[in-house]
Amino acid sequence: MTMKDYEEIISKRMKTARFKHSKNVAKEAVRLAKKYGADVKKAEIAGILHDATKETEAEEQMALVERAGIVLTEMERTSPKLWHAISGSAFVRVELGIDDPEIIDAIRYHTTGRAGMTLLDKVIFIADFISADRDFDGVDKLRKLADKDLDEAVLEGMSFTMADLAQRKLTIAPDTFAGYNEMAAKKAQQKAKI
Repeated sequence: MTMKDYEEIISKRMKTARFKHSKNVAKEAVRLAKKYGADVKKAEIAGILHDATKETEAEEQMALVERAGIVLTEMERTSPKLWHAISGSAFVRVELGIDDPEIIDAIRYHTTGRAGMTLLDKVIFIADFISADRDFDGVDKLRKLADKDLDEAVLEGMSFTMADLAQRKLTIAPDTFAGYNEMAAKKAQQKAKI
């Protein structure tokens, strides 16, 4: 399929504002992929498709997850905000026939991050945070970090997410903790070597 095909498919699955966001994420993902050496085509595809099921009914999302053979943890089952990333990864595999594990994982972990993030995971995670349509306190700091150090931007994005969720007394995905701890430890080791 071409990008035009993917855009046509998702434009029917979401409101205009979400479609615009998806296009912005794809554009930012391409820019970051070029800057940091990720696969540009995979970045564009994962970017346009990352929110493919964000506006899909819960029952349909869970049916997609089940058809893909994904078993949710208790925490994932009770955290509807995480469902679109998981069902989105199922959608692209089951409905669109995408079998590239990098694209599937970049979509699955675009909201939480994880330990062992690939370069593509990081690109999509940050592209979603800093796309042109984003306007929140701290987005400019994240944009500047993303232009300087992708890992530092991902670490900041995870910090932002955890602080926001903790302030609102919402659950924090174990994948986010694992990713944050791994990246923070890596940064600490790098500083110790200086």
